[in-house]
Amino acid sequence: MRILLTGGAGFIGSHTAVAMAQNGHEVVLFDNFTNSDPSVLDRLEKILGFRPIFEEGDIRNYAQMLDVLKRYQIEAVVHFAGLKAVGESVEKPLEYFDNNITGTITLLRAMKDANVKRIIFSSSATVYGTPQYLPLDENHPLSVTNPYGRTKLHVEEILKDLCASDPQWSAVCLRYFNPIGAHESGLIGENPRGIPNNLLPYVARVAAGKMKAVRVFGNDYDTPDGTGVRDYIHVVDLAEGHVCAAAYSQTHTGWIAINLGTGTGYSVLDIIHAYEKACGHSIPYEIVARRAGDVASNYANPQRAFELLGWKARYTLDDMCKHSWNFQKNCE
Repeated sequence: MRILLTGGAGFIGSHTAVAMAQNGHEVVLFDNFTNSDPSVLDRLEKILGFRPIFEEGDIRNYAQMLDVLKRYQIEAVVHFAGLKAVGESVEKPLEYFDNNITGTITLLRAMKDANVKRIIFSSSATVYGTPQYLPLDENHPLSVTNPYGRTKLHVEEILKDLCASDPQWSAVCLRYFNPIGAHESGLIGENPRGIPNNLLPYVARVAAGKMKAVRVFGNDYDTPDGTGVRDYIHVVDLAEGHVCAAAYSQTHTGWIAINLGTGTGYSVLDIIHAYEKACGHSIPYEIVARRAGDVASNYANPQRAFELLGWKARYTLDDMCKHSWNFQKNCE
C-alpha cells in the first residue's frame, strides 16, 4: 500500500516508517518538525538504504494535505501528528485543541475529498482515565483528566461518527500504553527537546551524565516497591502493530479501538535498575512528592490485538533499555 505517515519524523512515526517500508509498503512522511528533527531523514536513509519520500507541512493546511494525498495516490493514512505532553496541554489547551482536533478534522476532510478512507489513529491509554479495574481492556469506561487526553478521546469519537456516516470508512484507533526503547541500530530513538516529559528519556539523560538525577514521583503507592507501575512497550513492537493494523484496514471497515501494550507492568524503580544493567553503572535518583493525577498502576489487556491483528509484543524490558542506551550514546 501507499501509506501517508503524518508526524512521520517523530519518535513513533520514524520507527513505523521503517517497519512499513521493510514490510513492502511505500511510505510518504509528512511532518512540520514541531517535535522532531530533519536529521531523522538521514538516519532513516542509513537504516533503509534509501531516502523515504518526505513532505514538510502542517496537517491544518487543507490544500497541502489534499495535494499530497492525490499526488502520491495515498491508499491509507497513519496519523501520528499531534502535540502530546500532558503538562503542556494543561497550560496551553487551545494549542492542543487546534493542532490535535482541528488538524485531524482538516486531514479527514482532505482524505474524504481525495477518496482515501482508511486511517490508523495514534490514540492513547490515557482515554481510560483512572483505572476501575486491571488489566485495562477496550471495554473499560472512558474518562479523561487533561486536555491532551481529551483531544485523543474527541478524535476517537469523530472517527466513530465518520464511520457511522459512511460504511466505506475504516478507522483503527490504536491505544498505546508507554512506548520506550529505540531501533536496534541506535540511529533513531526518543530525543525530545528540552527536559523530557517521559520517564525513559529522562533516565537515559541521567545515565549519560546530562542531568543530575531521576526524580521519582512518590514511593508510597500500593505497588510492590511503592513506585508507580506502567505497561512499557518497545517502540519497534509498537511500530509492528501499525503494520498489522494497516493490513487489517484493507479487509475491514468501520471503527475499532485496539490496545497496544505488553500486559505486564513495571515500576519506576524496575526501569531504573534495568537501565543500570544496560549502561553498566548506577543511576542516581531522588524520591519526590507524588504528581497530581498519577495512578498507582496501569497496564493493558492486549488480547484483542492478538485476536484481530495477530500481534503480540516480543521485546523484553532489558531489550528496551539496551536499545535506548545504544541510541543515547549516538545522541549529540
